[in-house]
Amino acid sequence: MTEVWLIRHGETAWNVEKRFQGHLDVPLSPAGVGQAFRLAQRLSRSGLSFSALFSSDLRRAKETAEPLSALLGLPLQTTPLLREIDVGSLAGLTRQEAEARHPEFFRRASADPWHTPRPGGESMAELARRLQAFWEGLSPGRHLVVTHGGVIRAALKLVLDLEGDTWRRFHIPNTSITRILLPQGEVLTVSDAAHLETWADSLSDESLR
Repeated sequence: MTEVWLIRHGETAWNVEKRFQGHLDVPLSPAGVGQAFRLAQRLSRSGLSFSALFSSDLRRAKETAEPLSALLGLPLQTTPLLREIDVGSLAGLTRQEAEARHPEFFRRASADPWHTPRPGGESMAELARRLQAFWEGLSPGRHLVVTHGGVIRAALKLVLDLEGDTWRRFHIPNTSITRILLPQGEVLTVSDAAHLETWADSLSDESLR
C-alpha cells in the first residue's frame, strides 16, 4: 500500500496578489515561511513515520519542504514531475490582465477546462500525465509530497474519477494536507490545515482549568 500526503506549498506574494505563477520560481513570502515551519512542527510531533520526502523542484515548494526535511530527518528529493501547471504566457498576470490579453483561451477553457492548454503552456490533462508518471515510480510506504494546488486538484480528479469541472471546486489552502491511498484510489483527508488554525495558539493548560 502507498499512502501519499500531498502538501501544497506555503504562501507567496503572488498568491496574495492572485497572479498566475506556473513554472516561474517565486519564493515564499514571510507568512509562507511561517506556514512551512508550523507544518513541519505538526508532523514532527505526530509520532508518524514517513518513508520519503518529495518536492516539486520549484523554489516555493522546496522552501516548504526544507523544514520538513530538517525536523523529520528525511532527505529531500525534487522532481519537475511535481511542478505546477505550465501557464505559459499567463505567468505573472492577474486574472483580469490575463482575460484582457487572452480572451480566446478563457472562452475555450470555459467549455473544456481539463483539455484546453494555457497559451504557450500545458493543459490539466498534460499535468495529470506528469503526476501519474510520478506515482508509477513510488514504492509502498507513507510519502510526503510537496507540490502545488493544480497538481492536488488533478490528483483528486484522477483518484475520485470526477466528471466535468468538479475538480476545480476544491479549496486547497497553502500548506494543507490531502491524503490518498494508491492503488486503491481512496481519499483519506482533503485540505487539512489544522496547523494554521489560530485559535489553537491561545490554548494552554492554564486556560483549560
